[in-house]
Order: sequence, then structure tokens, then C-alpha cells
Amino acid sequence: MKIMAINAGSSSLKFQLLQMPSENVITSGVFERIGSEDAVFTVKVNGDKTERILPIKNHNEAVELLLEGLIEKKIIKTLEEIDGVGHRVVQGGEVFKEAAVLDKVTIAAIESLSSLAPLHNPPNLIGIKAFKKVLPNVLQLAIFDTTFHQTMEEDAFLYATPYEWYEKHGVRKYGFHGTSHQYVSEEAIKLLNKDETKVIVCHIGNGVSITAVKNGKSVDTSMGMTPLEGVPMGTRTGNIDPAILEFIAEKEDLTLTEVTNILNKQSGYLGVSGVSNDSRDIAKAAAEGNKRAFLAMQVQAKRIADYIGSYYVRLGGLDAIAFTAGIGENSGEVRKMILDYIKVLGVELDEKLNNTRGVTGNIATKNSKVKVFVIPTDEEVMLAREVYNKL
Repeated sequence: MKIMAINAGSSSLKFQLLQMPSENVITSGVFERIGSEDAVFTVKVNGDKTERILPIKNHNEAVELLLEGLIEKKIIKTLEEIDGVGHRVVQGGEVFKEAAVLDKVTIAAIESLSSLAPLHNPPNLIGIKAFKKVLPNVLQLAIFDTTFHQTMEEDAFLYATPYEWYEKHGVRKYGFHGTSHQYVSEEAIKLLNKDETKVIVCHIGNGVSITAVKNGKSVDTSMGMTPLEGVPMGTRTGNIDPAILEFIAEKEDLTLTEVTNILNKQSGYLGVSGVSNDSRDIAKAAAEGNKRAFLAMQVQAKRIADYIGSYYVRLGGLDAIAFTAGIGENSGEVRKMILDYIKVLGVELDEKLNNTRGVTGNIATKNSKVKVFVIPTDEEVMLAREVYNKL
């Protein structure tokens, strides 16, 4: 059985075709700069990577190119071999407690939630509509970033704003990176091999979120109503005093929209360091003596440690911390900075393992009271699993 996993952005479309239930990746790739004359179509098959630069007007064209390419490269013989498609959708609000079969009603419901995720849901919908047009008779599912966090209780997801804001406008914490947190926490539970588990997942990439997971259920997470809340990220501020928005708007003669855009796109690593939003550039600059670059790393590490500490209390103890995503999986330096802040919890890092490139599994010492896992995330597998379970 072949299932396609799709993650559509405003000018991009990532894909994987998986053989299920073995979960083997048949092919994967990405379309970048959709809408331009020099769009890039990259595809990997059997370890071989090919790249084409060509005009791609829109997501419909990208989907058609993708499906034609699968046949041209003899990855599949006909489109009928695709048994299902799983689409990542960022915001499901309180409407979607689980994955949903895509039809006119669910698509309209996802559109109605676009005000909660204006940067994410519209491009997700573009990808959905493009695939529905080309594969109208194939089972297609929306899998939401927010679903995994629907198990949070009110004291975790409500803000101390007027309650009517929640009732009328849905103002509350939703959390994101749900498919990643679910996958990694499930893998961590397998490694722990025990019935009752307390795990904190640190998804650290250009976007960062921390989630407390008790017995496989999300009980709290760092991102909020939008992905702007939480710890500092590549370009996002994370938590700040909300009064700063009005203060800076007046001082810099900016609109609220302009200030919010700066908090989303010009802050975090980029804003503090003045160097880059890329952790590799930040680490290089810090090693060369750039104090602001080092400070950007410190600020992020300290805030992540703050969340780990509070979630340790929330969970009533801790079995494991699991690091994932680009930085979490690959930067021993960032992992060490974070864990140095929480030594009081009895975490002892094996320095040699931590500095081993490509390391996975437990990187804590035998004496550590808390295990430290490095687990590569696989959101596409989670999408495919959801579709497979519906077939």
C-alpha cells in the first residue's frame, strides 16, 4: 500500500511516498520557490538526488509535476497505485480533535480557522485543493499540528484574559509541532520500556517547542495560540512582556502589524545576534568570539531549561528528555548548554556520546537520574500512519 505525505507551505511543497505498513520511504522531495520562474524541484529515489530548476506558476502545477514525475521515473506505473494522501495542517482549533477525512465540509472548517493561523492554514489548503483536484477519488486526510495537544487541561491551555475571548474568539493555547511531539514521545516510551512514563520532548529547529508528555498524552506545551509563544527561535521572540508591542509601536512609529511581523521574522537568534537565524552560523560566530551570537544561544538555552524545570514539576518527576529536529538532533553544543542549566534534576550527560555526530538513543551517563534521548523526528511517517489506519 502506497501513501503520500504532504506538507505545503506558501511557496513550497514537501512530499514523501511511503510503502505501508513497512513505513519504507519510496521517494521524497520538495518544491521550492513555487510561483517563480526559477522554482526548484528536488527528488530523492534510492539515495540518488536530482534537481530541476523550472517555472512553476502555482501548487496545482507542482502537484501535476510531482505525479507525472513519479510515473516518468517508474516509481509508480499509474496514479491508481496511490492509496491515500495525508496532509499536514497547522491549526485545527477546537474543531478537530483527530485527523479528518477531507471533503467540502472539513475543507470549509479548515478555512474558517485561517484567522488563527494566517501564515499556515491558507498554504496548507492550497496543497489540499491541488491534490483533491488531481486525485479526487483517493482517501485524503488532514492531520493537524494541534491535535496531539488537545489532551491539555484547562489550567494549561487557558490564558488569564477575559473568558469571553475564549468563548467568542477561541483565544487559548493550542500548541504546534504535534505530529513531531507524538512521534518522538512514542519512540521515547519504547526506549523506556515501562508502563507509566514522564517525558519532555524538545523540538528544536528554526521553530522550537517543548512539550510535557505523561503516559503518551500531552499535558502542556510551550507554543500558544500561535507559534510565536514559547522560547526564542530562529526569528521568533518567544515570550515577551506584551506591553512592549505598544511601547515599540510608539517609539519606532510602527503599526501593531509591523511590530508583530518583527517579533515573528526579525527576532530570536537573528534579532539578538544580528548575524543569522541559522544555528550553524550562530555557533560559528560564537566560536569566533562574537558575544551577541553566544548570547543568542544562551538566552534560548536558558528559556528551554525554564520550561523543562516547570514541566518537571507539572509531571511530578521525569524519566527522559528527548531532543529532536534540526538543532536538537545535531547540535551537541546546544544540548549541553540546556542540560547544564538543569543539573539540579540529576541529569548527567555523557560528553563523548553527546559530541558524536549522528548519535541517536540515550546520551546520558549510567548514573544520570534522567535519560537523555536523541530521536530523529519523522512527521511524514505520522501522516502516513494516520491515513493507513483509516484505510
